[in-house]
Amino acid sequence: MSEGIRYPYETPPAEGEAVEVAPGVLWLRLPLPMVLDHVNIYALEDAEGWTLVDAGLSSKRSKAIWERLLAGPLRGKPVTRVILTHHHPDHVGLVGWFQARGSELLATRTAWLYARMLVLDVQDRPSPEAMTFYRRAGLSEGELAKRAAERPFNFADVVDPMPLGFTRLEEGQTLRAAGREWVVRIGHGHAPDHATLWSQDGLVLGGDQLLPGISANIGVYPTEPDADPLTDWLESCRRFQGLARDDQLILPGHKLPFTGLPFRLPQMIENHESALERLLDLLASPKVAVDCFPALFKRVIGPAELGLALVEAVAHLNCLLRRGQVSRSLGSDGAWEWERR
Repeated sequence: MSEGIRYPYETPPAEGEAVEVAPGVLWLRLPLPMVLDHVNIYALEDAEGWTLVDAGLSSKRSKAIWERLLAGPLRGKPVTRVILTHHHPDHVGLVGWFQARGSELLATRTAWLYARMLVLDVQDRPSPEAMTFYRRAGLSEGELAKRAAERPFNFADVVDPMPLGFTRLEEGQTLRAAGREWVVRIGHGHAPDHATLWSQDGLVLGGDQLLPGISANIGVYPTEPDADPLTDWLESCRRFQGLARDDQLILPGHKLPFTGLPFRLPQMIENHESALERLLDLLASPKVAVDCFPALFKRVIGPAELGLALVEAVAHLNCLLRRGQVSRSLGSDGAWEWERR
């Protein structure tokens, strides 16, 4: 029986400092300008230099912190490799900065392609496809007009240019770092082809696939409006249950390192299955996506959270559609109306 979740380290590393969580493995943190105000980075020491796991958001402040880290806890040794867990900007932002300094990039093919594509796709206004997506989700005419007139978030705002060239990570592949053999296991749902790394001595580099205490955002976007990432997420959680042990130390992309993965994985599954049940109850009468927030979230969704809440609501609706439990039809205003079958 699982022992539940435990946190061996109560205090995260201070800005510009590091905590050694295992021989040759340092835990670092970089700031984020959002409610989730940090991202965890891990540095794996080899004879010739360091392998970083993720790189943080691109900003002047982040680069200044990295210079302090490189001169301080990393002792001036070069960063020879960067392992990218997934393509989201808080993880990939400074990958290109390190590549420009000579670091090799290791990533899944999908993660690299998404990051490279998005950093080159700069938009002054939302695309027609994005506006259709928002309309289908039920945003008000006022909110649609506001979005249409504003410059949207662009990947390149917080992600450095990425030069051509990377080394592909694949399921089941092994690589050596910090004196250990690591096996690559690929997860899905939060991001396509999200890399996690598992060592024989019980360390797991979990990225955002394995987080304690908070749920990774599972979202649908205009790039693939009918996608079903929640089914992918649930399948990945169930597959990882076969690898989970209570003695493993999980090194996540956010929050604190933890043990108790055999407890955490079923908890993550149940969180979403319960949300799907609540959503089905709500859909006894037709609703658009933005009407589904009360069933899915245990807090008021304000303007700052609207974007993430919207893409997660669509993900849950698409999952129910794939399961055959709901139907949808276009209303006169162009929004999908969802209803339980």
